[in-house]
Amino acid sequence: MAGELTQGEKETLAAINVGASALSFAGSAFIVLCYVLFRELRKFSFKLIFYLALSDMFCSLFNILGDPGKGFFCYTQGYTTHFVCVASFLWTTTIAFTLHRTVVRHKTDVEELGAIFHLYVWGTSLVMTIIPSIGDGYGKAGAWCLVQTTPRATKVLQFITFYAPLWGAILFNGFTYFQVNRMLNNATRMAAGMSDRQQQTDSRVDMKAMNRWGYYPLILIGSWTFATLNRIHDFVEPHQKIFWLSFLDVGTAALMGLFNSIAYGLNASVRRTLQEKIDLWWPEWFRKWLPGFAMLRGRAHESEMISLKVSVEQ
Repeated sequence: MAGELTQGEKETLAAINVGASALSFAGSAFIVLCYVLFRELRKFSFKLIFYLALSDMFCSLFNILGDPGKGFFCYTQGYTTHFVCVASFLWTTTIAFTLHRTVVRHKTDVEELGAIFHLYVWGTSLVMTIIPSIGDGYGKAGAWCLVQTTPRATKVLQFITFYAPLWGAILFNGFTYFQVNRMLNNATRMAAGMSDRQQQTDSRVDMKAMNRWGYYPLILIGSWTFATLNRIHDFVEPHQKIFWLSFLDVGTAALMGLFNSIAYGLNASVRRTLQEKIDLWWPEWFRKWLPGFAMLRGRAHESEMISLKVSVEQ
C-alpha cells in the first residue's frame, strides 16, 4: 500500500539498516585487519582491495549511526557517508582498470599509477560530496542524514553526484570484465590446441578466477538497483512511499560492504595466508574440526587475483 511511511515502518527500516550495515562493517573490518596484520598480503593488487574495504567499513559505520539528530552531527553523517560510499564504488573501477591494463593491454606499470588512483578516487568523491552543499542539500532524509529528498532540486543533485557516477562505474566495470573475459577465452582456446599441458592448466585456472570476477559488477547492480528505483519513484511520486521497495533499498545497499569483502577480499591469497596461520597457531586436533579448513588447503594453489599476465604464443 503506497503512502507516507508510518512510524513503525520507519523504525523497521532503521533496524534493517543497522543490522545489514553491521554485517558489512564486520566483513570490511576483517579484510582491513588481514591487510594490517599479514605483511605478505601487502601487494599492490590487495592494496586496492584494502582501500575498497576501508571505504566500505566507514560507509557502514556511519550508516549504523542512524539519525544522529539535527545540526552538526547530522551534517557530519551526511557528508561522510556520501564521501566514503562514492569512494567505495570508485575503488572497484581501479581494480577493474588494473586487470584490464595488465591482462588485455599487457602493461606492467600499474603500481606506478597508485598516486593517480588516489587522486581520482578521493578527488572525485570530494567533488561529488561538495556539490550537494549548493542550496543546503544535506539534512535529514528519512531515518538518516544524507542528501535530502526534498525539494526536487536536491533530488536532481543526488542523481548527479551519486547515482550517475555509480551507474557509470557499473557500466565501466561490466565492459572491462567483458574484455578481460574475452581475452582469457581466446587464450584458453589457443591453449586447447597446443600440447603444452601446463599452459592449458594455467588457462583453466585463469578462467576459473574469471568466472568469479564476472560476478563483481553484479555486486553494485544488486546493491543499488532497488535504491535507484526507489529514488526514481520518489522523484515521480514524492508523497507515495512504497514500504517493500524502501525495505529492499535499505537492505541491499547496506550489504554492499559484506558482498565486496566476500567477493574481492576472500581471494586465494587471503585463504592461503589464513590457512598458514592456522597451521602455526592451532593444534592439529582442533584444525580437523574447523569448517572449511580442507577447502582452504585444497585451494591454496589458486592465483591471487590473476597472474595479471597472460602469455599467448603467436
